[in-house]
Amino acid sequence: MSSHVSPHILQRLAQSAERLAYSADWQPTQRGDSEMRIARDGRWFYQGSEIARPALVQLFSRLLRREGEQYFLVTPVEKLSIEVEDAPFVSVSLTVEGEGSAQQVYVTTNLGDSLVIGPQHPLRVKTDPDSQEPAPYVSIGDDLAVLLQRSDFYALVEYGVEQTQNAKQVLGVWSQGEFYLLGEL
Repeated sequence: MSSHVSPHILQRLAQSAERLAYSADWQPTQRGDSEMRIARDGRWFYQGSEIARPALVQLFSRLLRREGEQYFLVTPVEKLSIEVEDAPFVSVSLTVEGEGSAQQVYVTTNLGDSLVIGPQHPLRVKTDPDSQEPAPYVSIGDDLAVLLQRSDFYALVEYGVEQTQNAKQVLGVWSQGEFYLLGEL
């Protein structure tokens, strides 16, 4: 197991991402540290400097895998750890169409991907036990998630409806016929 990464890691990873369709079956033997970090606000860094080219970030995001609490950039030959401060992706906008149980909530990520909250991309809200501050996440599959930025969460709350669940008053939002809990009232 090698912990040394060549100085051309960014170029090599970019070329791999361009050529390859991701496969969850890849089990590379070479391992190391990518020296990359994804900040809580969705910005990507390499050796402390922000990666300014969105196309590079797009490419690297295709190689991202989560195993337990750790994140990796994985190619057929390399598996490199990457630090993720919270979630690897963040929302940049939220759009709501329709109303009631027929309502659909669309989320656009910092990488320009759009998804609709629903059975394939469920919403969950994790509450910090100390501050009681909510942290809303939308699953994008493969144990990866999009963190809803605060303004998008507040916009979502505007579309919230009250319901009684387990003898408690809760606030939630409908999307694709599913009710997603935002919090207790």
